[in-house]
Amino acid sequence: MVQEISATGGKAIGFACDVTKRSEVEVLIQKAVDSFSRVDVIVNNAGIMPIAPIEALKVDEWDRQIDVNIKGLLYGVAAALPHMQKQRSGHIINMASVFGIKMFAPGGTVYCATKAAVRALTEGLRMELHSQNIRCTMISPGAVASELAESSSGRSDQKEFARLHENGHPGQRDRESARLRNRAAGRGGSR
Repeated sequence: MVQEISATGGKAIGFACDVTKRSEVEVLIQKAVDSFSRVDVIVNNAGIMPIAPIEALKVDEWDRQIDVNIKGLLYGVAAALPHMQKQRSGHIINMASVFGIKMFAPGGTVYCATKAAVRALTEGLRMELHSQNIRCTMISPGAVASELAESSSGRSDQKEFARLHENGHPGQRDRESARLRNRAAGRGGSR
């Protein structure tokens, strides 16, 4: 991406960063400041989505989801916010999910909880920072093609993720089926 941007006359830099390591996130932001003299936007996009029923007790996966999906976001905010406050402007963009609104279980309980936390954090940041001219935006995509399935440790969990992705949001098919049944029965039905 850096080459693409540079080829069109833009200026870009790229760095690898493990968002579970606060010091690496701080270095990333400092390198951006060193290169561009400011931080206008941070997009907290890192996330993992291991799928397993709670009774599988994959506690290590729970810890990792909390570390990446919640703490990684907080480390990004902690690193960028002082620069934005000094500038009296900035934009924090957090990637949540429709699963932060609508639960799917079994399998997605912990993931959904982390994305609900992203929703709460983003709203709290918005309330606390708006007077400092720092905007906070949450994006909540549905099922999209990504590497998220690779974060599940078991093959059956990866298959469940693939099924989820193929069929869309849990309940979506049920609503569509009900809408089609109502239509066929002459009862209309809303979209």
